[in-house]
Order: sequence, then C-alpha cells, then structure tokens
Amino acid sequence: MEIVNLTAWEMKEKFLNKEFSAVDIVEAHFNRIDESENAMNSFITLDYNRAIKTAENIDFKLKNGGELGVLAGLPIGIKDNIITKDLRTTCGSKMLEHFIPPYDAQVIELIKNSDGIIVGKTNLDEFAMGRTTETSFFGATKNPLNLDLTAGGSSGGSAAAVATYEVALSLGTDTGGSTRQPAAFSNIVGIKPSYGLISRYGVVPMANTLDTVGVLGRDVKDVSLMLNAISGFDSKDLTSVNSNKITLKAEANLKGLKVALLKEFNTISIDKTIEEEFNKARQVFEDAGAIVEEVSVPSIEFAMEIYHIISSAEIASNMARFDGLRYGFRAEEYETLDELYKKSRSAAFGDEVKKRILLGTYFLTGDKREEYYMKALKLRTLLIQDFKRVFQSFDIIISPTTTTMPYELDKARSQDDANSSSIFTAPINLAGICAISLPCSKNIDIPVSLQIIGDRFKDSIIINAALGFERLVK
Repeated sequence: MEIVNLTAWEMKEKFLNKEFSAVDIVEAHFNRIDESENAMNSFITLDYNRAIKTAENIDFKLKNGGELGVLAGLPIGIKDNIITKDLRTTCGSKMLEHFIPPYDAQVIELIKNSDGIIVGKTNLDEFAMGRTTETSFFGATKNPLNLDLTAGGSSGGSAAAVATYEVALSLGTDTGGSTRQPAAFSNIVGIKPSYGLISRYGVVPMANTLDTVGVLGRDVKDVSLMLNAISGFDSKDLTSVNSNKITLKAEANLKGLKVALLKEFNTISIDKTIEEEFNKARQVFEDAGAIVEEVSVPSIEFAMEIYHIISSAEIASNMARFDGLRYGFRAEEYETLDELYKKSRSAAFGDEVKKRILLGTYFLTGDKREEYYMKALKLRTLLIQDFKRVFQSFDIIISPTTTTMPYELDKARSQDDANSSSIFTAPINLAGICAISLPCSKNIDIPVSLQIIGDRFKDSIIINAALGFERLVK
C-alpha cells in the first residue's frame, strides 16, 4: 500500500518501525498534491521547504533515539484562519491576501511540539463565512467524489485534503457545522470537540462564543490522535480547560449505550438517501444492544434563529478590526479616515461577509439589541438547559449530519436551504457540547454521515461510540 493511502495512526506506526522515513512521507504527500491540486484547490499556501526541513529533524531524532511526539512524521493541513508564524494566513480573503503573522496559534505550537509536519494552509470560505468554500477569494474547493460538487464549508479545503490523501490529518474550525458538514460531504471523519477543550488563541475569530477548532481524519482513531495532541488549558485563552486525554477502549462497543433521538428532528425535510442511511445506522445501534429512545428538546425549534442572531452580532464586532490601518488590505486613494475605512472594507470584503456585518450591526443597534440579541441569549440558555436534561438520562444523541447531499457548485441556493443545511449541527455549537461526524457505511460513493452528539467534556464517550459504530460498519 502506498504511504499516502495509510491512515494517520498506521503511518505513524510504520514510521516508528523505520519502514520509511519522515522525508519519505512528506515527499509522497507532496507528489500527491502535485497530481491532484489543480483539480481540487484544497490549498491556498504550501510550505514544502519547511516541511522537508522538519521531516529531516524528526528523522534525525528517530535515528539517534530522541523522544518523539505523538504526531511524529504526520503531514498535516491547517485551515487558513489559524495563525501560522512566517506562513501566510489569508482567511480565504482579499483583506488578508498577503498577511504574514509574527506568531503561532496555540494549536500550531502544540502540533510542532508533537513533531507534526505542517504541509500548508487549506482553503475556506472567506473568514469562514459559508458552507461551500465558494465565498473564498481563491476559488472553491471541489468534492473529492465528484468535481462538479462542493466539498462543503467552511473547512472544505481541510476535508478535501484528507479525502484525496494530500495530508493524513487536518485542522478545521467549526462555528455552526463547518468541520462536520465538509467531513460528511467528503466521506471522512470530523469532530467538533467541546467548547473549551482546545485553545482558540491564534484562531482568527468569526463568532467567539461559537468557534471551536475541529479535527478531520480518515477514521475515528486518527481524529482522537490529533485531538489528544492539541487539547488542554492555555493561559492565553481563559475559556480553555484542563482535560483528560481521550482513551480509546480496546473493546469499544455499543451494548447498553443509552441513545437519544430528538423528536424535533423528525419534522425536518431531508434527502431520501440520507434518511435511508440514517435508519440503517440506527438499526446498527439497536442490533448491537444499544437502548434507543426518542426525547424532546423543545427549544431546538428556535436554534437557527438564535444562531444567526448571535453569530452575526459577534461577526460584526470581530470584523471591525479589519479597518485598513493595522494590517490587511488598505485602499490607496482616500482623503479622510472615514473614507479609508469605507474604501478598504468595500474593496476587500466579499458579499457574504458584508451581509453578515450588516445583519450583526442591525441586531446590536439601539432597541434592536434588546429585541433580538438579548432574547437570543436567553433562548440559548434554554437550549443549553434542554440538552443538559437529555444527558441526565442518555449517553449520546444521534442524528444525520446534513439534510442534503453535496451541493452542485455555482448553483444558486435559497436562504431557506442555507438555514436548513445546518439544523443538525448549529445547535451543538450554541450549547457548547461535542459532536463527531462519520460515514454511515463503507460505501465511499454515498457521502452520508452519522452525527454522534455528547454532553460537554464527554468527548471520550462520543469518540468511543463512534469507534464502536465504525468497527461494525467497516
């Protein structure tokens, strides 16, 4: 089997057994990138020279008996809204097209300390605002299964890079499903960990109280390997927490697991193929001895409205830093400071970003703040309480990850379609809980995924449930 076709954990084992070197691994993946990248557009920036140098250092440590990190020798793609020192970070935007950061995000430091090898920066919707990567200033990423379809978004480049064997692992970010949805569309595994499990320091914020760094890999063991490497408390992010490492059970199974199905999800219109595959997945749980019952989360009815109000408000606040003064694009011709702001932002922001800034500003202006934003915060609290009540009686919740199959590129979609596409994923971000998306079956031509949802900081439970399910359907 070729190096690039191995899972991350298989690759690491063979590297440690000296079946091939870290340089061999990097060369094999860059060869794969050369073959596929023109069609896929998974990456915005590649970093071949530094990747080779890192690999040489790791090979030297292995040869001389040095201590190696948990990601030793593994090629990794980084979503391009995560800050990387001396490596361009664009956020998929014209605004930051030429921005070279002077420091690393905390997750990047941890990857480097764990001997992971950063291959480059992956494509995304502009400032992570979108579901298809079509808002990227650098063009859309294609779906690995069908180049006429989207790989999803906003972490579409990270998902496609893993699915096409350009990297073994990748980082995304997830604000309303932006790791899980592209994982589903590309038929791989994606996890949105609990809010606070991973530091957000150095992640360009979209919506601070919703943003979470996510992990994409080819199987459950892959994502747990990466998750363990990058999770933990960071003094530079006081929303982060100390956490126990994920332990995979040798005999992970589903017997006796208490599984909830949300009644409110039964009313959502979904693609027929997704419905059929999800019902088969549910049957897998029941046949394996899990206890599957329906339960209600009444406040989830308002989840999408809550999500759009809160996320837009936080976006409006966060985007204010891009003013043409400190960094990023600056208009060349202006006479006043106000004119500099207007011209710089008008020229360098895309339509989707402008729309969300306008919405957020509206929700925060005058009496609209009380009418929309404050009410949304109260409803969010009700949603959190509803989920807590469910997890007092159940171990996990299962649902489809998406409502639709991968979209066609360059095809207009209504706002209703856009809203419904995140209905299974966005409530998880609002509640700060964890969820993992993995393929429903071993049929790689049917990109339909199961979402397993767990209580906050119960990431080990969803990962072991996913591992048990994966073993039954492989």
